[in-house]
This record gives sequence, structure tokens and C-alpha cells, in this order.
Amino acid sequence: MNWRLITDGDLPGALNMARDSAVLESVSAGVSAPTLRLYGWDPPCLTIGKHQGLDAVDLAFCRSNGVDVARRPTGGRALLHHLELTYSLVAPLGTPPLSTALPEAYRLICSALVVACHELGIAAELTGGEVNLRLPGPTSTVPCFEAPAEGEVVVAGRKLIGSAMRAHGGCILQHGAILLDWDGRLQAGAMGLADDSTLRPHITTLTAELDRPVQRPDIERAVIGGFTDILGDSPTAGWLSANEVSRETELTPAFSIQTTPDPDP
Repeated sequence: MNWRLITDGDLPGALNMARDSAVLESVSAGVSAPTLRLYGWDPPCLTIGKHQGLDAVDLAFCRSNGVDVARRPTGGRALLHHLELTYSLVAPLGTPPLSTALPEAYRLICSALVVACHELGIAAELTGGEVNLRLPGPTSTVPCFEAPAEGEVVVAGRKLIGSAMRAHGGCILQHGAILLDWDGRLQAGAMGLADDSTLRPHITTLTAELDRPVQRPDIERAVIGGFTDILGDSPTAGWLSANEVSRETELTPAFSIQTTPDPDP
């Protein structure tokens, strides 16, 4: 496959989710090339899974602390996107090296992230077991980083990267958060937790593993290298098509969750 690389800066949460969805639609229609996208978030944004309820969100905390709230087009559980680099891969299933089986495709993509970690000097690995991509129940309030699932990227059993996948039109969208650092107050507060004591023991960050601050360009190069190694082809720098830009504009409101109370009638 010829791969397109889109390297974005930090964008609002609903726009990020709309952009991933617009790319998925375009690739599945055969209009755009398979795409690797790297991006960040500004302001911090709590995302919830496609079918997850708002019980997982402390809207008052998010409102008072400048945290956006958005719904992801993928499943999974609540996750605050803040001190991270996010990857997004959109590609057709059944075209080598991707299998037609979603769990196998998920594990292959995560293995590219393990290669990237090794390039940075981090002893990451995939958790064992069979990948389970079933969505959590709509009332689930368990945070994404409370415990690693099967096939995820961990260091000494602690989650470093949390990912989610969606299939559409013979293609998959898989995106995930690569933790650069950790803000425990914001992570806990956005989900209505008193503190991060149920979260922090289960996660690690690039800064913690390397014992130094990390620069995003270095992480991006490692991630691109990891995907090149696993996918067998180096992505070519590109940009969104005019149709993708138009479509993301249409989709953005659908992914935004209002944090301010409705005005009194």
C-alpha cells in the first residue's frame, strides 16, 4: 500500500474526532490512500466511547478547568487527552499486511508501536491473551487507563498506550494515546474521581520510562519508523483533500459534547 502521512498540531477534540472519521470515510470509499495521522489536543479533552454514557464524565469539573468533552467514533472507555501524542491509522482490511480479522489487525498495529518504543529505548511489549474489541456497556464508567486489555502496549505490565478500533466499509480506524506525561489532578477530576490512585499504578509514561522530558518530533519519528517497519512501506507526507475538509466540518458538531448547562427557558 502507498501510505499517506498527516502530521497535525494540537486541535480541539471534536475536530480531531471528525477528522479521523472523515479520513475513514474517504479511505473506505477508495478516494484517499491509507493514512497514518499524528496529532495532539488543545485544549485538553475527555473523550468517551461511541456508546458510553455521560456518567463517566464530571461535566462541572471539565467546565471549570477548561477541559473539552467529545465522543469518539470508536468504542472503548473514558480517556483524558492531555500530555500525549495520538496516532490514528486508517487502512483497508485484507490488504497485506493487514488481516481481515479485526483482532489480528489490532495486534499488528500495536506491534508497530512496540517497535517505536524500542527505537526510543523503552522495553515495551504487548499484553498476552486474545484481543477483545467488544464495546463496553453504555453505562460503563471504568476509565480507559485503569487496567491494560489484551494486545495493548505495556512496560512491566503498566499501560503506556491505550487504543480503540472501529470498522467501516471494509476499512479500520484505529487510534490511540501515547502517554508523554501525566497530570493526575486533571485525569481524575475530569472523570469525577477524588484522585488518581486507581489510575496511576496501572500506567506509565515516556517521561517516566526515559527519565527525561521527551520532544514530540522525536516521538513522531519513532512512531513513523515503527509503522514503516511493520507495514513495509514508508508513508509519504500529505494533507487532507478538499472533500475531507468539507466532511470534517459537517461532522464536528456531532462529536462535541456541551459542558455548559442549558440556559434557563
